[in-house]
Amino acid sequence: MDSCVTASVADREADELAFLHVSYGQRTEARERKAFNDIADYFGVEKRLEVSIAHLAKIGGSSLTDEAIEVAEADLESDDIPTSYVPFRNANLLCIAVSWAEVIVAPSIYIGAVAEDSSGYPDCRPEFFSAFQAMVAEGTRPGTRISIRTPVIQLSKAEIVRMGMELKAPLELTWSCYRNEELACGTCDSCALRLRGFRDAGVDDPLRYEV
Repeated sequence: MDSCVTASVADREADELAFLHVSYGQRTEARERKAFNDIADYFGVEKRLEVSIAHLAKIGGSSLTDEAIEVAEADLESDDIPTSYVPFRNANLLCIAVSWAEVIVAPSIYIGAVAEDSSGYPDCRPEFFSAFQAMVAEGTRPGTRISIRTPVIQLSKAEIVRMGMELKAPLELTWSCYRNEELACGTCDSCALRLRGFRDAGVDDPLRYEV
């Protein structure tokens, strides 16, 4: 949902869009790929890159990539790092995005990170993206200018839903559940955050849930 709304912002600001999808051995890999292509079709995106970094599943340490680790029930009041945290995932995603952006001479990379999630996900914090931006400046060829854009990072989920409605983002094409690929579970962290966002925004969630 956050990436979809971010894509809507990019569509408003950029001359052309290029969409990147990264599979990393997550439980809902196939369903997320479907959402990626459906949203790309919606925006008429021709430049699409789908890659795999399955080594993150081999590294493990996350309930999203290791079947031996159970996806925990949502606890939105907890400050602990949840089992769904994939160690340093966003850095891996951004490295691929920067490599591609440098080749196609893209001036900006948009990523749907949200600081509301950062109590559990350290790579969703504004400080992380500021540090990564500095690394991009040092690690690309002279004259390269690539800006890391995080347009929803300071928004609540409810504000993201409202922005999505305003921008006519295709929220019905998105997928958030960490567990399932048919009906969303409704009880993992991602589902709970999404449901709370729609509820607080006073908007009906177009996804179907088990509970």
